[in-house]
Amino acid sequence: MDIAQWRDRIDLLDELLLELLNRRAQCVLELGKIKKEKGQLVYSPARETRILDRIQNLNKGPLSRESIRAVFERIIAECRDLQERQV
Repeated sequence: MDIAQWRDRIDLLDELLLELLNRRAQCVLELGKIKKEKGQLVYSPARETRILDRIQNLNKGPLSRESIRAVFERIIAECRDLQERQV
């Protein structure tokens, strides 16, 4: 493949990532409604640690475990903020 083809492929993957991130955010909002009804807190450090550990263990590279953790820490933080604004 040439540069343009690789860039097209990356653009498609970016679109897929965007769709998946927004689907995840929608799930977080739905979960927030349930938490609110049950009087539960938004922030669950133990749950976030489990998510991060699980994702790191699933990672097969080429991104490092540390890079993946940093990306998912940011995703989780943004979703937590979204959920907190809802509650």
